[in-house]
Amino acid sequence: MTPEGKKLLNIIILGFGFMFMFTAFQTCGNIEQTVIKSFNSTEFHGSGYTSMAIIYGVFSASNLIAPSVVAVIGPQLSMFFSGLLYSGYIAMFIYPYTWSFYTASVLVGIAAAVLWTAQGNVLAINSTDANIGRNSGIFWALLQFSLFFGNLYIYCAWHGHVHITDKDRQTVFISLTVISLVGCFLFFLIRKPDPESAPSLDVSESLLVEATESSSTTSSPQSNLSSQALDAFVKACKLFVTKEMLLLSLSIGYTGLELTFYSGVYGTCIGAMTQFGKDAKSLIGISGICIGLGEILGGGVFGMLNKCNKFGRNPVVLLGLITHFVAFYLIFLNIAADAPLAPEEGTDLQAYITPSVGVALLCSFLLGLGDSCFNTQLLSIIGFMYRDNSAPAFAVFKFIQSIMAALAFFYSNYLLLHWQLLILVLVGFLGSMTFFVVEWMAESNRRESDYDSI
Repeated sequence: MTPEGKKLLNIIILGFGFMFMFTAFQTCGNIEQTVIKSFNSTEFHGSGYTSMAIIYGVFSASNLIAPSVVAVIGPQLSMFFSGLLYSGYIAMFIYPYTWSFYTASVLVGIAAAVLWTAQGNVLAINSTDANIGRNSGIFWALLQFSLFFGNLYIYCAWHGHVHITDKDRQTVFISLTVISLVGCFLFFLIRKPDPESAPSLDVSESLLVEATESSSTTSSPQSNLSSQALDAFVKACKLFVTKEMLLLSLSIGYTGLELTFYSGVYGTCIGAMTQFGKDAKSLIGISGICIGLGEILGGGVFGMLNKCNKFGRNPVVLLGLITHFVAFYLIFLNIAADAPLAPEEGTDLQAYITPSVGVALLCSFLLGLGDSCFNTQLLSIIGFMYRDNSAPAFAVFKFIQSIMAALAFFYSNYLLLHWQLLILVLVGFLGSMTFFVVEWMAESNRRESDYDSI
């Protein structure tokens, strides 16, 4: 196999590994609050929202240590061991205890930072400036397909179930644990690129470039790793206080808030609507599939249009904002206000229109489509404006996003639906306005930079 073919195969294996892992984990996150409400144990007092808040909070802080962990054990083992912790979190639901639930949440937060740092490294060293867009697209598409398979399984397994029994729960989570483990072991199929073609770090920056360089020096490994972590932290802090990143922080923060809403809160709301009938619980799976459709459509279309878009990124972000506003308005009309906080038996309350399954699933699709609009353009503009410091720039991106996601999961324990929607509307509007300003700043430098290559 040619060196280029080997690199492409590595990207495909990476995508399939993540697809299996996140088929399990995203499905778990989508249903866990509904499942927790149905536990037949008085000893368990956990909250799915609190768990996800812990995961994203620890994930945010763990970005500081993740590069050093990957440097010590390598990206392949980093992804494998992180995947084992993800699998352990899912397996915990087979026989859940409050202490193990929250302990696993902390461990997954650490694992997430290491996993995504290693993923970025593998993607970078198997790509060149010419094919990084193609490889990112392949990985994105395979990752988003995880929304289909797990949620389709939930629909089939829970179809017609009003109450989720212990047997139902155990069957689902044993299956999801096995699926996640399959993804973990797929990472061992990734092969190291040929030495002569691997050093494309000047154009596709490795997240571990300092570590790679330091391995050829004679100083102590501990000293090198410490200075690497410190340098990465200092770079990230300097980037965070730049005018462009401060403006973008509102847009990035919004993606964290709406990530929480579509991945955890909205599915719980649908499952709690008794007026959707006995299939309400299984509709959580169909909702996840519709979100995935929107994500894949938006990511594919706007990813391909990025090279030939003569109007910049603002129209895509504006489309995302309008799409989300339409979705929020329809959700406000269609879903009862107490749905996020309803008990296991659900809510009998009605919003402002007769609850419609079709409208609920349309909103799922719109949430996914709008999310892809914001994320594709944020990744594009950050990659363009911080091309020479992409690793710390994307670390700041993940830091802000995960902090806001943790905050949103925390307040989801207490706020009724209409207050959550109001927060999303306000932050989404402000975030879009600041994005427009940064895009105009980037546009002013267009003649001085290779803008169209982004």
